[in-house]
Amino acid sequence: MTTPHASAYAPAPTAESAVRLPFPFTALVGQSQLQLALQLAAIDPGIGGLLISGPRGTAKSTAARALAALLPGAPFVTLPLAASLEQLVGTLNVEDVLRDGQLRLAPGMVTRAHGGVLYVDEVNLLPDALVDALLDVAASGVNTVERDGISQQHAARFVLVGTMNPEEGDLRPQLLDRFGLSVALSNPVDAQQRAAILRARLEFDADPAGLVARHAPQLQALGAALVAARAALPRLAWSDQVLRHAADRALEAGVDGLRADLVMLRAARALAALQARDEVTVVDVDAVAELALAHRRLQRVERAEGQGRSEPQTHPQTLAQAPPRSQDHPLAANHPAAGSNAVPTPAPQGDWGALPAQPVGLTPVQRIAGWPPKKA
Repeated sequence: MTTPHASAYAPAPTAESAVRLPFPFTALVGQSQLQLALQLAAIDPGIGGLLISGPRGTAKSTAARALAALLPGAPFVTLPLAASLEQLVGTLNVEDVLRDGQLRLAPGMVTRAHGGVLYVDEVNLLPDALVDALLDVAASGVNTVERDGISQQHAARFVLVGTMNPEEGDLRPQLLDRFGLSVALSNPVDAQQRAAILRARLEFDADPAGLVARHAPQLQALGAALVAARAALPRLAWSDQVLRHAADRALEAGVDGLRADLVMLRAARALAALQARDEVTVVDVDAVAELALAHRRLQRVERAEGQGRSEPQTHPQTLAQAPPRSQDHPLAANHPAAGSNAVPTPAPQGDWGALPAQPVGLTPVQRIAGWPPKKA
């Protein structure tokens, strides 16, 4: 994989090229955690992708497109909401096998995204089966296409970037856990930072090619660093101390399973490779821990809150703490004073203040004469 020349980031400022230019990755303002997570996912796609959540207008899609521009010759494929499973993974043309004995694969979007970025906007609105298949391919780097008992496999290594707006619904917890890293964005509340974002955006809108050209040296250096980091991954190993530290962080977060531990280790290795170091340290683990733990820790908290809820009308302390009824209470007639010979009406089993159950009579049912005998 070759490193693009700086001129590749600064094409002639024609009207056609200006429309297609992505926003420079290094020109993003106030998104350091997002930029780090995208770089780690690009260095090691086996991390399992990145989930970006946040309100509208927080540069989620802008950052994903900017990442693809950093990777030399990398395609940027967008998965539409209406896509089918066949469009995602592809399909086999069985008719060709019957006709001429040749097995032909109609490639899907994961095939076209090989070596690049597969972007899924509003991933929380996709069918669960589609997200499940997508995460399988992203984590394994292998796409399996099956039809009528025939299967075929091919490499499909890409950087999966999914975005979602929490106001439009959440992902199922099982799918949320399968995203390797996550970043939660929020609206900038600092006026100075908002002004810097506006300045960069207005500058890009006025002269896209000019802004890209000014960032060309930084883009070239970062692109070369990503390529070198990918090549360095096999040479980096984890010491026992690093493995133990990742396990400790996962236990402290109380997450389920071992996926968080594995993601932390892979992300820490990618960070060490990005910084051109020869070993992975516990500092690397700490630097990437929240990216791997935040969405998994949130799941556990939500489940605990759900299990801790109790219905007040069935809790024994609810009835015990109910204030006594006074004699002028509307229900006092159903509860005679002590010493009375009357039989008290049983107390209601619901909340305090609920009306007691009222007896309901049975309506007589008219008897129906038997059916006439069948004729012989």
